[in-house]
Amino acid sequence: MADRYSSSSTRKLFLGLFTMASILFVLSWFFVLRSTDSPHYIDHDLLPNSRSFSVIDDGNSESFSESIVESSTGNRAILGNTEGDQEVEGEEAPQNIVEGAQQQGGGDVNCNKNGKEPLKVYMYDLDPEFHFGFLDWNPEGKSVWPDIRINIPKYPGGLNLQHSIEYWLTLDLLASEFSDVPNSHAAIRVHNSSEADVIFVPFFSSLSYNRFSKIHPHEKRSRDKILQDKLVKFVTSQKEWKRSGGRDHIVLAHHPNSMLSARMKLWPSMFILSDFGRYPPNIANVEKDVIAPYKHVIKSYVNDTSTFDSRPTLLYFQGAIYRKDGGIVRQELFYLLRGEKDVHFSFGSVKKDGVNKASHGMHSSKFCLNIAGDTPSSNRLFDAIASHCIPVIISDEIELPYEDVLDYSQFCIFVRTSNATKKKFLINLIRSIKKDEWTRMWHKLKEVEQFFEFQFPSKEGDAVQMIWQAVARKVPAIRLKVNKSKRLSSSVTRKERLLRTIPSPKNFW
Repeated sequence: MADRYSSSSTRKLFLGLFTMASILFVLSWFFVLRSTDSPHYIDHDLLPNSRSFSVIDDGNSESFSESIVESSTGNRAILGNTEGDQEVEGEEAPQNIVEGAQQQGGGDVNCNKNGKEPLKVYMYDLDPEFHFGFLDWNPEGKSVWPDIRINIPKYPGGLNLQHSIEYWLTLDLLASEFSDVPNSHAAIRVHNSSEADVIFVPFFSSLSYNRFSKIHPHEKRSRDKILQDKLVKFVTSQKEWKRSGGRDHIVLAHHPNSMLSARMKLWPSMFILSDFGRYPPNIANVEKDVIAPYKHVIKSYVNDTSTFDSRPTLLYFQGAIYRKDGGIVRQELFYLLRGEKDVHFSFGSVKKDGVNKASHGMHSSKFCLNIAGDTPSSNRLFDAIASHCIPVIISDEIELPYEDVLDYSQFCIFVRTSNATKKKFLINLIRSIKKDEWTRMWHKLKEVEQFFEFQFPSKEGDAVQMIWQAVARKVPAIRLKVNKSKRLSSSVTRKERLLRTIPSPKNFW
């Protein structure tokens, strides 16, 4: 009996010790895990520029930082519904302040509603030879900028206008300093670069290419090339460039042939482009750069009350037919479609009243072809939108403005080149779209057309403010890259810095 009692007591003792050890083991892991949790003593209000930009989708605001992972995949995201019940046609732009917001569907991005701050932009005070000097403006006194309250230098017309984005964005920044209501702007100019979200380089590069890219007799370099070299030397010597490695700089190169030399040296910056057709992916890509619309050249269709039946032409194209590179498809489609009734497919240019003829043709057509040319994009898409003529896009490599917040499939038809060049495929597809479907897409075009309108002063939801908002959506990714680049910069020794300055032989790697 005594042995049995002793054995029972021993088992209870061991059980108690095991239970106590298990409890201590669990508690120790609890404290270890808690010690590695996020610190709770950081005041996030003290973090620099800690505000987030806002994406409005169907009227609901959400932090862009939550969707940054999805947007960084390189896919052209579609956020859906573009429906809305308001449209802007032919309204007069306000002179001093921007009118109240006109909320649109389709994921309209708004940096200003609900107390959101506008994008803060520091603009280099470049010599007028880089910007308004192209417009025959001469500075008075020490200022390098025109007083736009008194006189606004006029941008040249014709085809120059389609790549005039540089002009509209610069004017908008200058105007932000005089606005009575600062938050009416999607972007405002600041004079302290340390307060800025981005650094703006105001070089009218497209106009420089159009006017000064040719080398004249007795010249070794064109004026455009000389200006690019001067620009690179200036920008890369600035403390703002050195501070971020250029990642937070905005460089305008909307004309596909502009900045041919400088782009290879300013590649870390954010380019604002029309497409990526003439850029290697390590120089320009959808991750870091912004695609902006062309300014349409034909007349807007103001007070459009047309219907499916009142537009007699089924399918319209007028432009250069014989192109190189991806534009060869234009020639193939010309031979496939030239015998079709109610199809207009002909050569055309801005000469001999070409703009007015194209305006009338697009306003009278149900569908308008946008076919790849020498590059994936063309102004013809935005002419079609302004005409409320349903765009038929045949360009496999095209990138579109604001496509992370705008669903183009709601008002455009996309056709692969390989399908479009099959006999009868394209014309049968277009004829299969009936009146109800066309009318729905026509209404969508009228809703979104304001997103592609350039004007001064800028208005809520126009092309100028949409571009600034597209830039703003890139800012969190820029900050991430800049901050990560600083991780070891403070611990680099003088010896290591000296070693970095020694060039490696070309075959070193």
